[in-house]
Amino acid sequence: MSVSPPKRWLSFVQRHATIEEDTYVEGAKILSIGGAEQSHVNLRHPEEVFYEYLARIANQIRVLRGQRSGLKFLHLGAGALTLARWASVSLSDSTHVVVDIERELVDFVMRYMPLPAGAAVHSITADAREVLHEQLASEKFDVIIVDIFSGPEAPEHLTVPEYYRELAQSLTPDGLLFVNIGDDPPLRFTDRQVAAARGTFDFVMLSSTPDMFTRRYPGNLVLMGTNTRPAPELIELCEQSGPFPSEIRHSVGLDRFGKP
Repeated sequence: MSVSPPKRWLSFVQRHATIEEDTYVEGAKILSIGGAEQSHVNLRHPEEVFYEYLARIANQIRVLRGQRSGLKFLHLGAGALTLARWASVSLSDSTHVVVDIERELVDFVMRYMPLPAGAAVHSITADAREVLHEQLASEKFDVIIVDIFSGPEAPEHLTVPEYYRELAQSLTPDGLLFVNIGDDPPLRFTDRQVAAARGTFDFVMLSSTPDMFTRRYPGNLVLMGTNTRPAPELIELCEQSGPFPSEIRHSVGLDRFGKP
């Protein structure tokens, strides 16, 4: 007799969240919301990141900040806390604040997808912009990860230049902002996000698979912004870290993407 997967009603989006076993990866689970897969977590090996765009972010953090201990993370958009899990076991003494507007989601995820032992994770139920002025007004973070964008349907107040400036103010002087951008051809939403980030940060880079830069395919791109320009060899290492195929555009290479 089959057992139904755990399910929880999410009051904000008015949809069910479910957690199911990954039939291909032993010990892994998949979080879906409204029937659409949102997150994948390998509970036995949280250092393994399955989704390509999340692995890209993890690899770049490892290249750019992996030698530091005690990094302070802010995750805007909880999902299944994939990168908080990864960093908790991969980066020494990292701490994490996770923010999601869905009151029921984080408790549901942590009940059925327990965090690694010793993970220092604090969750807040709030809007991803308002939280910067309210609960986190006095906080500074080494890494901020924004994983709430879904192309033109993303909440407008989380896509405007003012929001990027507020995110920058919540970073340490050499802090890193990572934004997951899901978009469809011809990537006009990506154009707006790149323009907003370039108006705020001294250095911005965009990474994805090479085919995404043709503007002919849907998919995810990772935007990174910082006010401390990485050394050229580190930028190259970010591209070489994959997942593959991998391409990074920055500086003049982003000019075509910076015109909304």
